[in-house]
Amino acid sequence: MCGIVGLLVKTPALRARLGEMLVPMMIGMTERGPDSAGLAVFSAPLANGHKYSLYSGTASFDWEGLAQQLFTHLRMPAQCEGHGNHAVLITELAPAAVRQWLKENFPALHVLSCGRAIDLYKDIGTPSEVAQRYNFGSLQGSHAVGHTRMATESAVTPDRAHPFTAGEDFCLVHNGSLSNPYGLRRKLETEGIHFETDNDTEAACRFLEWRMREGDELETAIQKGFEELDGFYTFLIGTENKLALVRDPFACKPAVVAETDDYVAIASEFRSLAHLPDVKNAHIYEPNPEEMYVWTA
Repeated sequence: MCGIVGLLVKTPALRARLGEMLVPMMIGMTERGPDSAGLAVFSAPLANGHKYSLYSGTASFDWEGLAQQLFTHLRMPAQCEGHGNHAVLITELAPAAVRQWLKENFPALHVLSCGRAIDLYKDIGTPSEVAQRYNFGSLQGSHAVGHTRMATESAVTPDRAHPFTAGEDFCLVHNGSLSNPYGLRRKLETEGIHFETDNDTEAACRFLEWRMREGDELETAIQKGFEELDGFYTFLIGTENKLALVRDPFACKPAVVAETDDYVAIASEFRSLAHLPDVKNAHIYEPNPEEMYVWTA
C-alpha cells in the first residue's frame, strides 16, 4: 500500500503555490506510506543545457566543489545548488558526458533525474519529514508527481523510493505490484537498458520511457503498457508538459480526481484533496479501469 498524489495547475498564477498546495496532499497520505517519500516538480524548461537532481547520502557533501571539478576536467561551466544531501546541477554538457564523468569521479552519487524541466527529491522518512527537509512548500512549477511509500517488495532506501525516472523529463509513481517485472527487465536489458534497483516500479518506468524513445507518443506507450504490464497498479506519470493517470483492468488500487478550471488534483484518497481551494465545486470522480487520463500543462 502506497500513496499517490499529483497536481497540475491550469492557472499560471497558481504556479507559485504548487508546493504549498502539494504538501498537505502528501501528508494526507502518510498512513499509506510512512517509510519514504518523493516529489518530482516540472517547471519552465531550460533554454540551454540540462539539469540533474543528485543525491549524495550526506548533508556535508561539497556541491560547489563538484561544479568546480567538472569545469576543471571538462572545461564547461556548471552550477550546483545544494539542498542538504540533494543538489541540482545545471550544465550545457551532453547528458551522456555528464553521467559518465559523475560515474568515474563520484561513483557514490545517485542521479535521480535528468532533463530540462524536472527537479526531483526523494528520501527516507515520513512525508512530513521529507517535505520539511527539502522545503517542498516553496517549490514552484506547472505540475508535480508525488509518492509516499510503504515498502512491500524491496528495501527502504532513497533509490528505491518513488518517483522513478528514465530518460529525460520522465517520471512515474506506482501504487500496487507487478507480477512480471523480471520478464520486463530481461526484455529491456537486451535493448541495452540498465537497471539500478530491484524495485518492480523501475521496470514499468523504463518500459514506458523505452517505448517513447522508440517513437511512441505517451498515449501509445501507455496503451502498449496495458498489453505488457501484468499485475495490480495505479500509475501517475509526469513528462515535461503532461500528467497522466492509468489503472489496471481490475482497478484494485484506488485513485480520486478533482478537477476545476484552475487545477487537476489526483490522490489515492479524497482526504488529500479536501483542503484544495474551491474543491467543493470541483468535478470529482474515480478513474475507470484500463483507461488513460492525460492532461497537458
